[in-house]
Amino acid sequence: MYRARDAVENEQWIAAIEEASERLDLGTETRSRAADLFLTNAPESDRSKRAVLAASVYVSALTTGERRSQSAVADATGVSRLAIQSRWKEILESAGFDAPDW
Repeated sequence: MYRARDAVENEQWIAAIEEASERLDLGTETRSRAADLFLTNAPESDRSKRAVLAASVYVSALTTGERRSQSAVADATGVSRLAIQSRWKEILESAGFDAPDW
């Protein structure tokens, strides 16, 4: 879980989630879940935040039924598909879901 202060300290990243969600035409629930996932899993390093942001958007779309491909999310967030691949399962599990074995 995160604190309200975390949302304030990460305003630019939440804005980036909104921008990516707009590009991907994602709904309100998906956008909100992406922000929650990001804030719950946000690393200290700014360098890693972009990858966590992208994986959070991917997982939120996956869990709300608004599936988007890793490639589409990578393009919308400005990261490589590999960045999403390396993080999405841990974020999915942090949300209380079981990650697939494949």
